[in-house]
Amino acid sequence: MTERPSNRLAKETSTYLKGASHQPVDWYPWGEEAFRRAKELDRPILLDVGATWCHWCHVIDRESYEDPELAKVINEHFVAIKVDRDERPDIDARYQQAVGAIAGQGGWPLTGFLTSDGKAFYGGTYFPPKDTHGRPGFRRVLLAMAEYYRTNRADTLREADALHQALAEGRKPLVEEGVANETMLKESADSLRGQFDPVNGGISGQQKFPHPGTMEWVMARYRRTREEGLRTIVTRTLTSMSRGGVYDQVGGGFHRYSTDPRWIVPHFEKMLYDNAGLLANYVHAWQLTKDPAYRDTAEGILAWAEEVLSDRARGGYYASQDADVGLDDDGDYFTWTLEELKAAVNPEEARVLALFYEVGERGEMHHNPRKNVLFIDQEPEAIAKALGIPVDRVRDLIASGRKKLKSVRDRRPMPAVDRTIFASWNGMMISAVLEAAMAFGRDDLREFALKSLDRILKEMWSKERGMWHAFADGKRKVRGLLEDHVYMVDALLAAFTATGDSGYLRTADEAMTFTLKHFWDRAGGFVDLASDLHEGDGLTLREIRRRPFEDSPYAGANPVAALDLQRLHALTGNDEYRLRHDELLISFAGEASRYGPVFAGTYHLAAELWIHPPAEVVILGPRTAPEVRSLQLAAAESFAPGKTVLIVDTEDAYLPALIEPMRKTKEAKAGPVAFVCQGNVCSPPTSAPERLRELLAGKGVSP
Repeated sequence: MTERPSNRLAKETSTYLKGASHQPVDWYPWGEEAFRRAKELDRPILLDVGATWCHWCHVIDRESYEDPELAKVINEHFVAIKVDRDERPDIDARYQQAVGAIAGQGGWPLTGFLTSDGKAFYGGTYFPPKDTHGRPGFRRVLLAMAEYYRTNRADTLREADALHQALAEGRKPLVEEGVANETMLKESADSLRGQFDPVNGGISGQQKFPHPGTMEWVMARYRRTREEGLRTIVTRTLTSMSRGGVYDQVGGGFHRYSTDPRWIVPHFEKMLYDNAGLLANYVHAWQLTKDPAYRDTAEGILAWAEEVLSDRARGGYYASQDADVGLDDDGDYFTWTLEELKAAVNPEEARVLALFYEVGERGEMHHNPRKNVLFIDQEPEAIAKALGIPVDRVRDLIASGRKKLKSVRDRRPMPAVDRTIFASWNGMMISAVLEAAMAFGRDDLREFALKSLDRILKEMWSKERGMWHAFADGKRKVRGLLEDHVYMVDALLAAFTATGDSGYLRTADEAMTFTLKHFWDRAGGFVDLASDLHEGDGLTLREIRRRPFEDSPYAGANPVAALDLQRLHALTGNDEYRLRHDELLISFAGEASRYGPVFAGTYHLAAELWIHPPAEVVILGPRTAPEVRSLQLAAAESFAPGKTVLIVDTEDAYLPALIEPMRKTKEAKAGPVAFVCQGNVCSPPTSAPERLRELLAGKGVSP
């Protein structure tokens, strides 16, 4: 049997694209060559957008794109383009919007039918190989689209042009009126209470997704107002998630989402960006409540990321871990039959674990009903009472049994890891890990996060040309995306807070200056593509102007930029940052009201910190003095959303206007002290780290 020749995708660095390199479809990667070929052959384009972690993308690959007969239909009637949505979020976002307008929904795999210049005229998501349950099979769809394009060319082009024009015009900025004020925030909080699932936490519905941006806003608001209902939203949600199957009870880390309202049966892929957002949530929840379960969950995320998603030698965090090993299983690596559980541990451990994780003869998985998703069903105290043994013994058996389950699972074939380094996702994770390092006092976390940051700055950033998006197989790919710049500024500011090293602040300043130059939109806010940086695309992408705002699937780039701008203004005194920050928040206020607190959570956090200014910590004294270091650590480890920490030594380039009066106080003259300012009000100076912690907890900032 001769091996099938590779198609063009064999030369790509993307894990998803390389995985299709032996398919009989004559795939092209996205680029000028494919569009030129479509024009030469006068054919429509078949666009597939997917990802290596996407289960249904692998299903359509096996059922359709690996079928020689179906591939023949595609090769005869279309020019086929395959896109990795993680590598090209800009392409994905635009065609999700177009296909959503046509079909009423989007998702992955995204299947689009385009004119030869890239304008969508039909699309959908997963198509089954044959007609089923009233849904047309993929072969029927392909032949129908080819025939429609051939016989109704004028109508097809006109409809595609009309849709493209509508998308290109988009929503006119500032037409949706809205004001970012306390009334808007209060109305959003009331709206969130109405959507909240009071039993299981999260947003009511048949599926449950994490919403880290929303949780960050609710925690910030609770810290200020102490409204008990806000605390309940956070604690019920985070507790239910950490006890559910959406959290990997054996290996740590969160799966992408839950297919049921109780957070039990997940889609099993694990994404770096989800875990970055949730790590920050659990660190901050622990700081707020001191509930040890939140720290345990955060430590579980960190342990999984260190073991599975970290380039320990060079620094950097990998992109994702697949859900499955093969197409015939559904989370089999992560799930257990009762027999597998009993074989992995001793009888006493098995008896306790079966009660703790609710493992029985019949589990939750449809493809194999004997497979159980592990989730916490009973408290150790209840198990101790039921079995008549001490509760400490139950806890010991759970701990020893979990280690054995992990050891056995480690010998199973592990779902693949996409080892691509994405700058934006690394920025998210580096920020969250630095938050954890400061909160938990773990220097090992800090050192690896800084190593990762330094690697990305070295390999993927330049002052002249900005950030690259992806690094894989020794190659950099894709420049000119907003998200890479704003998330890395966020990471640089976190690094400055964690270390006091002014080099990180200087680089953050340079990166934001670059971002304002290349991405700022005159209507207010940032566009997602810098047309002067994008290479080799041309086509229609740049005609569709997007200002990314929504938290989907992770924090919107514009709200993150707002948080960056606020801190940069506090730390540098550059008034352009304040002006742009204010313009950005004003320009998106109407959209924030429309999206609400669930899909605009990060904007709500930025608005909260605009209306109720965050803490600005100023520490006076030599950087190397032990007293300064103690004050810096106290400030860094405290939960105070949006805070900045500025150490003022004699050589500092920027000195806030308030510094001179601070220096003249008798306390400052006597030795290192810290002030905490909010708006135009500053606390009396303190040299006591514990008092600084109290001030940052919101206790006593007054003149």
